[in-house]
Amino acid sequence: MIDLHTHLLPGVDDGSPRLDVSLDVLRRFAADGVEVVVCTPHLRASVAADAPDARHAAIFAALEEAVAGAPTLRRGWEIMLDAPGVDLSAPLLALGGSSAVLVEFPRTGVPIHATEELARLRGTGIVPVLAHPERYWGCSPAQVRAWRQAGAVMQVDAIALLAGGQMGELAHALLEEGLADCLASDNHGDTRSLGAVRDWLAEQGAEEHAILLTEINPRRVLEGAPVLPVPPVRVKRGLLRRFRELVYGRRYGR
Repeated sequence: MIDLHTHLLPGVDDGSPRLDVSLDVLRRFAADGVEVVVCTPHLRASVAADAPDARHAAIFAALEEAVAGAPTLRRGWEIMLDAPGVDLSAPLLALGGSSAVLVEFPRTGVPIHATEELARLRGTGIVPVLAHPERYWGCSPAQVRAWRQAGAVMQVDAIALLAGGQMGELAHALLEEGLADCLASDNHGDTRSLGAVRDWLAEQGAEEHAILLTEINPRRVLEGAPVLPVPPVRVKRGLLRRFRELVYGRRYGR
């Protein structure tokens, strides 16, 4: 598996606070079958030109040395689109040296010109990967469909499938309508992982979907290739309890 969205670069944002915390998570990831992890600390588009690249590079090098190649680590950012029209084409902003950039919208809701901004970014030669569309207030499957048509890739947070309320319902709807392109953990130095959702999808008879969402499409993003369509997944709501067992079983080592 490949995890495109994590906050495991220690001590730089609201994610993992220390090297030992990051190492614990990465060892668990490796045991779950995660082979590549992209560290994507928060960054605002309005200050992207002044991204602390050198400082982060030094911290990343220490983490990479400590993890000793299992899993393989790459660098990136999660860039909040807090200002329109910003040039995000600098190679240092990309996901793992690819042509893709992980972006997110402000928590206040979907911007009025969200579709136009994603299309503009795509027009500059980069592939905008939109983090957790299920989180944004006012988001709908119709909007997600428009964003994909504008050239953006949709990254759903794995743990959102366990959530209740509007976020969980939208995450399920995106899977059921074939609008999710890949899954990521969005781990912040905690128990979130791709392993549990992979196993849960397999138990629902959607193993091929799980492979597309956690292996093939994330790899294609990093290789600069178009993502492949993920067929609709009919979520069996009665198996949410089983998902919780998988998540918390990993948490407590069962």
